[in-house]
Amino acid sequence: MTVAVLPARSSGIRREWIGFAAILAVGAALYVATTWFPADMPFILPWQFEWPVYLATTLSLGWFFIGLGRLPQAERPSLWRRGSFLIGTLSVYAVLQTHYDYLAQHMFFLHRAQHLILHDIGTFLIALGTPGRAIWAGMPDWLKRPLTTRPIRSIVDVIQHPVIAPVLFISTVYVWLIPQLHTRVMLDIDLYNFMNWSVAAEGIFFWSLVLDPRPSPPARIGYGWRALIMLAIEPPEMIVGAVITLSATSFYNVYEICGRIFPIDGVTDQNYGGLIIWIPGGLMGLVGLLVVLSNMFRNEEKGAYAQG
Repeated sequence: MTVAVLPARSSGIRREWIGFAAILAVGAALYVATTWFPADMPFILPWQFEWPVYLATTLSLGWFFIGLGRLPQAERPSLWRRGSFLIGTLSVYAVLQTHYDYLAQHMFFLHRAQHLILHDIGTFLIALGTPGRAIWAGMPDWLKRPLTTRPIRSIVDVIQHPVIAPVLFISTVYVWLIPQLHTRVMLDIDLYNFMNWSVAAEGIFFWSLVLDPRPSPPARIGYGWRALIMLAIEPPEMIVGAVITLSATSFYNVYEICGRIFPIDGVTDQNYGGLIIWIPGGLMGLVGLLVVLSNMFRNEEKGAYAQG
């Protein structure tokens, strides 16, 4: 029995290392091409190649598909959830690692659209896909060990606390919109990347908490808490969006320094950006609430059916 299993396992490990080497090779080629010839690259390739974004995307997708093959059929996410995860992941990658990122650095409303994907729509779709179990099954064992240590678990417990989670979620909108800080961030590539990472990471943690289809336990919080959280996040995001939309004063003149790519004035650019925060951004709370209620009713029906 042992002799039969070891070669198969060894072959699987070998394929994984070959896949990892291929990911690194493609990444290295993209890095060289975009570093030396950025203006010559097609729109779908990175304007500024970022290894962390590239590796987080490719490894997550790789582990997801490996994990799907390892999980029993009953534990695999449905086809529509797999599609949701893929669309969400690719949309986040697209706004960070294509020439769209260049456009977002030169127009406030395009930057707001970028953050709508990172903070709301893209990360919402990732969480809706419930990819965690498949990614965990596909992840190498040596990486799982540090992720299960007490410090890491404690940090996640704080981030996903039902009181702290909505505060952090709204803070990633408000803090980065402070005009003085926004100006500093848009002129510093390291701060700019940190901003985008913080928005995307918080989006994944937040939406994973509230869109978990399972009841509590094993989910961290019950449906009542999740519904309250959805109701709590909607007004603050809509308020800041409305203020920016209706303002006749330009708060974000840094885009004059960077050079706007479209011939519109700063106030108009700002108003368009505020509208993106106000309407689609604000309404994501309502969409999330509908998903929470749908999950709750579905589980109640399952429970009633099982008891009957």
